[in-house]
Amino acid sequence: MADDSEKKTPGGSDLKKIAATLQRHKVEFLVIGGQAEILMGSPRVTYATDLCYRRDPENLERLAEALKEFNPTLRGAPPGLPLLLDAHALALGSNYTFNTAMGPLDLLGWVEPLGEYEALLPACETYAIGNLTLRTIGLDDLIRIKQHIGRAKDRESLRQLLAIRKLRDESQPS
Repeated sequence: MADDSEKKTPGGSDLKKIAATLQRHKVEFLVIGGQAEILMGSPRVTYATDLCYRRDPENLERLAEALKEFNPTLRGAPPGLPLLLDAHALALGSNYTFNTAMGPLDLLGWVEPLGEYEALLPACETYAIGNLTLRTIGLDDLIRIKQHIGRAKDRESLRQLLAIRKLRDESQPS
């Protein structure tokens, strides 16, 4: 379980503020990617908050409302490009990369190679950050993703995640 220490990487996203806003709007999501690794005990440095979100119409409505507080812009889009983020617009896509007032935010409706939110939910883990309780992707699911993607930074993360799994296995009673 993570401690109450600050979970913001210098120049990166503020997981605690992002999560608090989403929870206040009752958005269903899981922390995935580098922030999940940090919560699991990895020394990883990350700049974005990656979240997998439930894609049902009600959750998309809540997510669209919460995103208004983030002042999002599409990462890589021309400056000043108009952006309408309502539930309908979110339903037309799946994975989004934003720059926000709270740092880089990646919203994934589909996580390669595992699938949607519902596929990740059965193995999810729970961590506390201050007064928040956050659900993350499960360790074994995160390992599968890193093995599948295979970028250099994912291979480094994979070594850390495998070490965390080994420590967990060794601490289990026989």
